[in-house]
Amino acid sequence: MNDLHGIDIAAELGKVHEHWTPRVVGRVNDQYIKVAKLLGELVWHAHDAEDEMFLVISGRLRIQLPDDEEVVLAPGQFYVVPRGVQHNPIAEEEVEIVLIETITTAHTGDVVVEGTVPVEEQVRDFS
Repeated sequence: MNDLHGIDIAAELGKVHEHWTPRVVGRVNDQYIKVAKLLGELVWHAHDAEDEMFLVISGRLRIQLPDDEEVVLAPGQFYVVPRGVQHNPIAEEEVEIVLIETITTAHTGDVVVEGTVPVEEQVRDFS
């Protein structure tokens, strides 16, 4: 049974010390709830079988999309990148986010780069 306490998003973000390193803080059915801090640019990638939700807590996040389109998110705003859509998150200043992703979602989707964080590492401290 789960502990009877709320999850403090700010406190959980305080435990994140590296940019682009999501950390699992909860689970709802087959979805992980993750927190992360972003700075700079990740990599163009897609998740062929899963949608990905970005919720901005602080900062301003740009998500580049195909055909020179982009979504710009301010604190309190979210965007769902549909499965199979190439995207590239960019944070020109530090951005704190909550991600909601299926438990099978690979960090950088169909692309593996030096900064790719396996799901096993993202769940490491989650109990």
